[in-house]
Amino acid sequence: MPLWPVYTGTNEPHDGIAELPAPPPWRDFDGGPVLPAPDAAADTAAHSPDRTHRAETYQATEETVELVNAALYLRRPLLVTGPPGTGKSSLVYAVARELRLGPVLRWNITSRSTLHDGLYQYDPLSRLYAARQEAARPGRTGGTGGTGGAGGTGGAVDGSGIEHHLRLGPLGTALLPYDRPRALLIDEIDKSDLDLPNDLLNVLEEGQYEIPELVRASRLTPDGVAEVLADGTDERVPVVRGRVRCRAFPFVVLTSNGEREFPPAFLRRCVTLHLRQPDDRHLAEIVRAHLGEPDAYARTLIERFLSRSGAGDLATDQLLNAIYLARSAGLDAGSLDRLAEQLMPYLGQSAQSDVF
Repeated sequence: MPLWPVYTGTNEPHDGIAELPAPPPWRDFDGGPVLPAPDAAADTAAHSPDRTHRAETYQATEETVELVNAALYLRRPLLVTGPPGTGKSSLVYAVARELRLGPVLRWNITSRSTLHDGLYQYDPLSRLYAARQEAARPGRTGGTGGTGGAGGTGGAVDGSGIEHHLRLGPLGTALLPYDRPRALLIDEIDKSDLDLPNDLLNVLEEGQYEIPELVRASRLTPDGVAEVLADGTDERVPVVRGRVRCRAFPFVVLTSNGEREFPPAFLRRCVTLHLRQPDDRHLAEIVRAHLGEPDAYARTLIERFLSRSGAGDLATDQLLNAIYLARSAGLDAGSLDRLAEQLMPYLGQSAQSDVF
């Protein structure tokens, strides 16, 4: 029987993702050959103390839990908007940890990011250099062609094949035919070029893409299979005839600070979650998760934080920094107040001046 909610927000890891019901018929994907989901420890870069701590301490609201599950059930990307410091990027780490989705794939967006960057990177210059080295190798009798493999003498590996100079990006890796969803963070999509959201539409809608370099090379090999590097690992995965199609649609989280609007065609393909500044109860839960039970001075700082938040943007981690120092620095009350004011400045330029 289907499980709702699959993601509970309790931060207790479980295998509930296996009880996710079949996708809607218009979101059913059949990519192959099926790949096993990587172990959570496969990507050492994904296990920084910061990311692990955020995953373990994330405090999800009821609305967050509902919309995460809606995205999982519908196999749709989750667009998360809200002010800085409301936990937008932390959410994907919490979901991946609870549902055991493996290492989070991360694509940090800049104004220069393109769809190609997210799918794969190919280095033709390194391939040309490898081809020259291969041609100059003593005893070399065969030409370089196809996607590489054994060549020359003694069964030596021909490093001039395309697959040796191509690596899948975070989006390209997330769309591999894994037997369970991968988690992908596309961070700060609002900083992208105007064309990127539209460029993403077809890939996220179809759950597939082509690598033209491998499509051409596959005509020269009997099975058309190329073993390429995936993002975040040194292990290779098979790509058949240059085409990648997912099987389990990834859990995709796109974050936005609200710096721009998105086209309607993009929005209708996403489940949208807007994170608001937490109230006093939620703030106390966040402090408790990160630093333990708030003491009297911490509660005072929470009240001051809330009273000032209406005049400008403040981030929750500013409050956590102030509470941590108040507990650790051993300063007198006056010094603590001055330090807390310096640690919690407004993030926007148009914030009203106030007295802490």
